[in-house]
Amino acid sequence: MTRELDVAVEAVRSASRLCRSVRATFSDALATEKPDHSPVTVADLGSQVLISLALGEAFPTDPVMGEEDASQIEGAATGPIRAALQEHLLRELPGLDERAAEMALERCADTGGPTGRWWTLDPVDGTKGFLRGGQYAIALALVNDGEVVLGVLGCPNLERADGRTGSLFVAERGGGTLELALDGDETRTKIRVADISNTASARYAESLEAAHSAQDEAGLIAIELGITEPPLRLDSQAKYGLVARGDASIYLRIPRGGYVENVWDHAAGSLVVTEAGGMVTDIDGLPLDWTTGRRLTRNRGIIAAPAAIHGAVVAASRVALGHRGR
Repeated sequence: MTRELDVAVEAVRSASRLCRSVRATFSDALATEKPDHSPVTVADLGSQVLISLALGEAFPTDPVMGEEDASQIEGAATGPIRAALQEHLLRELPGLDERAAEMALERCADTGGPTGRWWTLDPVDGTKGFLRGGQYAIALALVNDGEVVLGVLGCPNLERADGRTGSLFVAERGGGTLELALDGDETRTKIRVADISNTASARYAESLEAAHSAQDEAGLIAIELGITEPPLRLDSQAKYGLVARGDASIYLRIPRGGYVENVWDHAAGSLVVTEAGGMVTDIDGLPLDWTTGRRLTRNRGIIAAPAAIHGAVVAASRVALGHRGR
């Protein structure tokens, strides 16, 4: 899928530049609140516009499922956001008009499904991390007949092994996972999950936001596995990147209440880990089902780990969560 891969990589790089530019001059006027009270910023909107336009030009018949929509910039109160959005978009695409940007947002309303091919996009995964200057990711994946076949994660604030900042994780079904520099350096490193068989020596990653994952219950799973290292807590699908390159052995996302995961929050990252030698399932050990629309309605939570220990992590979660009546 050379054409798809090239387009996806360049689109994520372009979106990452815009996000960094927004962050460098960020003020409260560049963010607003969605109806569910989660934040959305000029970076979220601009990233989605750029990637939607790139996909539309290269693959005009491919549907796109994106997190954001044009309603978020409607009304007089969003005037400063619309103006800043246009300013940042013009730096990447000189001559782009506002209506074209709105149409690019509107194009991302697809609902996926069990057949055909479609893209799913989280333009800024971990917006709270972006706001605090922490980790966030631009996550783009291609799904074909219910299977994720391509995943690209841009992590602008993630440090690489060479000490430089900005990682790009690229995975293609059957082709392994590569880590590239986000800034365009063509050095490519094939990465693998941790070579581990004893869960007691593992370290797990989880969401920084306690509202996103039940940290107490993840701690019980860690105890069941004999893990003594403290968790790595960070925002976004950057956690999948850490597992794929072996910085963490396990990613746990334990749902609170009846929360159902969004497709765009996991599609790219799951393939990045899988192609690096890991396994990604829900907390019951079931494969993630990408055929159910915009949400993973047939799954609960996430467990990502090297194949050698994944079964042990699922078993530990059953014991630990069973004690809590989950």
